[in-house]
Order: sequence, then structure tokens, then C-alpha cells
Amino acid sequence: MLKLFKPRLLYCAGKFLEGYAAAVVDGQIKETGPYEALKEKYPNAAVIDWPDDVLIPGTVNAHNHSFQSLLRGIAVDRPFLEWRDQSLYKFSPYLKAKDVYTGAVFAFGEMMKYGVTTVCDYFYVHNEGVESDEAIIQAAKDVGIRLVLARTMYDWDGAPAGYVETIADAVNNVRALAKKYQADPMTTIVPAPHSLHAASVEMVQAGHRLAQELDTCFHIHVAEEPFEVDQVKKEHGIRPVELLKKIGVMDDQRMVAIHCVWLNDEEKKLMGENKAQLVYCPSSNMFLADGVTDIPALMDNGVRIGLGSDGACSNNRISVFEEMRMCAMLQKVHQLNGLAVNYQQVFDMGTKDGADLLQLPVGRIEAGCQADFVGLNLKDISLQPIFQSKEQILPNIVYAMQPNAIAHVVVDGKVTVDNGKILTIPEDRIVSNVQTLMNRLEDQLS
Repeated sequence: MLKLFKPRLLYCAGKFLEGYAAAVVDGQIKETGPYEALKEKYPNAAVIDWPDDVLIPGTVNAHNHSFQSLLRGIAVDRPFLEWRDQSLYKFSPYLKAKDVYTGAVFAFGEMMKYGVTTVCDYFYVHNEGVESDEAIIQAAKDVGIRLVLARTMYDWDGAPAGYVETIADAVNNVRALAKKYQADPMTTIVPAPHSLHAASVEMVQAGHRLAQELDTCFHIHVAEEPFEVDQVKKEHGIRPVELLKKIGVMDDQRMVAIHCVWLNDEEKKLMGENKAQLVYCPSSNMFLADGVTDIPALMDNGVRIGLGSDGACSNNRISVFEEMRMCAMLQKVHQLNGLAVNYQQVFDMGTKDGADLLQLPVGRIEAGCQADFVGLNLKDISLQPIFQSKEQILPNIVYAMQPNAIAHVVVDGKVTVDNGKILTIPEDRIVSNVQTLMNRLEDQLS
């Protein structure tokens, strides 16, 4: 059935249009235009009337670790490696596939409620093999969020056993998942060699070759912490991005790097020259005291940038609207330049740029894109004031809006959040299941 989404204002092609609607069929935007004209053209369409809303593209969380939502509030305010060992490495060996599912429903439900319609989940806890990946995919389907599974390839034996695979096993598992879900419009599988400290050079190259075979991008953590830079220099005599270039994984514009905090000027230039892309996670970098990625320089070098929340135990919020604000604010103060990054740039990073980075037709409200929207209540106090010119709306969304302004969320043409409430899985059930799991883990570790 064709639907007409009729908000008070529709954000389309960079403008807030009054009296406009979006015609949606089979989860895709058929066209946008004046509501009266569309209603006349499609007289039998079901009308979804949100007279107080401004309809904007759904946000894209381009980097998350859903299982880490279960570890929020654990081992906080610690140095990076101590945080890792006392949260991730301590608890994740106990997570079975059913627990991974519980954590993913928790993470996806929370972020969807706060306006995320697409998430890239970078997943590496395989205590029960591919069954754990399937748990993530099923959770996304049950919550109703669009998923890119960055299926991690990890062969450093200093990590918990459930993280580690041989190169052959990692390749076979990613390939099998990609083939299984290749026709699924809500699920995309991409290879993700973890990093240059947790994946061997051979594993990174295997992930790149697999991306070529599958015709996808591949994701990899790069230079998040100084220790990775020091390790790469010690073992290879060059810096991380220089090594990635040397081993041949940057030549075909498939690399999506995460973090890139500790790059020198030559590496920033290499990123741009090779059309590498970046997912920036400002709140996580601040929480873990990683440092500050040089976003203006990377933009100047032509690097496309999306935004990620990272895991909820290193943030600890999982809202892309939050990351928009943090990106702009952190870059301004770090550069001592109020013009360093502006509200339009960070809004685009959290919507259309993140979508392009993930190679998905989302992040825009225009014909041919998937119908993934967020409806914001224009009467919410956090979005005021609004001139008739509407010039403050986008700045207020980025810098002022509070989560209670998020009234509706639509994914694939289906309303998944209505009046701030998740429709797919009741929140009280999500919370109850998480609490039961955490009680069990606490008992096991006591």
C-alpha cells in the first residue's frame, strides 16, 4: 500500500518545505512534493499525518559495538587498556549467542528511539561462532533497524578466545554470511579486519580481498591510541596509514577507517589521495581520552566522514544527534576556531555522508531512497525559537535539541517509534531481559 507521510515541515534538498509530503511504497520513497498534489495523484494512499513534526532523514550510526551496551557503567574512568581488560575482556567470554541477542536488542532499541535508522555494528564476540552473528542480525530484524554487520576478522591471540579465528575461518564465515543475506534489503555484511594490532597484515589483506570479491567496502580501526602507532612503527618501520598503503589495501577506495586520531600530515594526505573514508566517534574518543581526530584537515584532504557512537561502554550514549553536537563542539575548541566544523557539515555526516560511506540509499528524503525518517516535534521547547524563515531549525537540531523532541521514527516505511515509544519490542521487556542477564553475569563472576 502506498503511504503519504504528511508532516508540518519536510527537510528535502537542504530546505524545510511546508505543505510537502513523501510518497512511500514498499519501503522506498516514490516521490516528494506538495501534499495536495500527491493526494490528488494517489487518492487511495494511506495518510500518516504528523501536523507538529518536521520530518528529517533518519540518522546513520556508522560504528557501534552492540554487545558493549551490556557493559555500560563498568570500569569507567580508567586508562584505555585497563578499561578494555576490566570490561570487554572480563565479561565478553561469558556471552552466549542468546546474550548477544539481548545486548543487540538493547542497543538497537535505544539508538532507534533516539533517531538512528541505520547502524553499522562492528561485531567480534564469537563464543558460539556464526550463531553469534546471526543473533545480531535477528535482533536488528526484531527491533526494525537497518543493519550493516561489519563482521570482524581478528587473529591476535592476546584477546579472549571467542574473538580469535584463523584467516581461513574468518574469510569463510564472512563470505557465507554475505552470500546468505545478499538479497536482504535490511541486512548488509562487510568484512572488518579489526585493526593493525588485533589483525595480522595477512588478515587485513584477506579482508580487503574479500571486500573486492563481494564488491563492498571493508572497515578497520586505525590509530585510535598512541600504542598502536608505536607498535606499527616498531614492527614495520612506518606509520599505520603508510603501512595500509604499502600492503595494498588502500588502492581501490574500499577502506573505511575508524577513529584515525593519531595521524600525521602525510597520513591525512594519503587518506584523501586514496579516497579512504572515516567514521569519527568523538564522544568515545573523549571518554577514553584517545585524543582529537583532525577533522578539518581530513575534510580539506577530501576524506568523506560519517559519525559513530562506538560501543555504549565507551561513550556512554548511543545517539547520532549527540555525536553531531560533540563533533562540532570538540573541533571548535580543539582548533580554537568557531568555524572549524559547522552545523550543516555535522548534520550531513550523521545522515547522507554516513549513508554514502556505508553504500546505502538512505540519509536523504528524495525519490529512490529508502523511507527512513525521523519526526521531530516542532513544539518541543528544546527546538525553540523558530523564525518564519526557519533559519534556526537545523542549528537547533544540532546544538539544542533534547531526545524528548524525537516523536516518530520510520524505517523501511514502517513506523517503529510513535510518540517516543518503541513499537516493535516493548521497552519494559528490553529492560527486564537486560537485568536478568546482568544478574546472571554478576553471579558468574562473583
